[in-house]
Amino acid sequence: MIIDFSKFSTILIGSKLDVKIINEDNYNNELIIGRATNSLVCGGNIGILDDKYNFIEIKNGYLRVGAKTSNRALYNFAKKNNITGFEFLSKLPGSIGGSIKMNAGMKSYEISNNLVSINSKNKDKFDFGYRHSHIDEPIFYADFEIKKGFNVKLVEEFKNMRKNQPKLPSLGSAFKNPLNDFAGRLIEKVGLKGYQIGGMAFSSIHANFLVNNDNGTFDEAIKLISLAKQKVKQTFDIDLQLEIIII
Repeated sequence: MIIDFSKFSTILIGSKLDVKIINEDNYNNELIIGRATNSLVCGGNIGILDDKYNFIEIKNGYLRVGAKTSNRALYNFAKKNNITGFEFLSKLPGSIGGSIKMNAGMKSYEISNNLVSINSKNKDKFDFGYRHSHIDEPIFYADFEIKKGFNVKLVEEFKNMRKNQPKLPSLGSAFKNPLNDFAGRLIEKVGLKGYQIGGMAFSSIHANFLVNNDNGTFDEAIKLISLAKQKVKQTFDIDLQLEIIII
C-alpha cells in the first residue's frame, strides 16, 4: 500500500512510501505507524495496522481497545458510557497504539494509569515512564480498567491547557520537558521561539512546537531540532530529549 506522508502526517512532511498492512500473523519487525501524529517520516521498513484493530468492546470485565482505534473514538465511548480516565484524550490526536507506546497524557493523567494489559500481557512488563515505555513489540490491542464517573470538569481543564498550542501543522511537543523545567522555556531563552528555516519553524505561540509554516521539509525540521539541542546544551548544559520520533 502506497502512503503519501506529506498528506498522511499531521505535520504534512514526508514522501510516498510502500507500507505493509500488519496483523498478528504477518508481522516481521516492521516499524508500525499509527496516524503519524508524533513521527517525522522519511523512509524505512514501515507498516500500518489492519483495520480489524479499530474496535472498542467490553470483554471479561475490561475495556478492550484495538490499537488502530483513534484517541477521539475512545474518548467518545468513555463519555457515552460514563467511564473516567480518558478525559485527556478529547483533543489529543493519534491512535491508541501510539498513545500507549509514548505513554501519552497531560500533567499526571497518562494512558498507562488505567491500562491493565497489552496483547494480554500484564502492563508491568513494559515499564512505563514520562512519555515513554519499554514496549519492543507491536501493539494490537489493550485492556483497560473500567472506572465509572466521567469528569466533565477535567475535559474543560484539558481544553484550557491546550489554548496556547499552535493551530499550524505540527507533531505536538518536539521535546520532553527536562526535570523541573520546560523545554519551551529553554528554547525561547536561547532565542529560537518563532525561529524559521525554510518552511519550518519553532512556533511563535509555543516554542516547543515545531510547525510547518509553508511546505516545510524533513531536512529543515532536522536542522531546527539539531539547532535547539545544540543551543540549549551550550547555554544551560541540558540535553534535550526528543518526544517526537524520527523515522
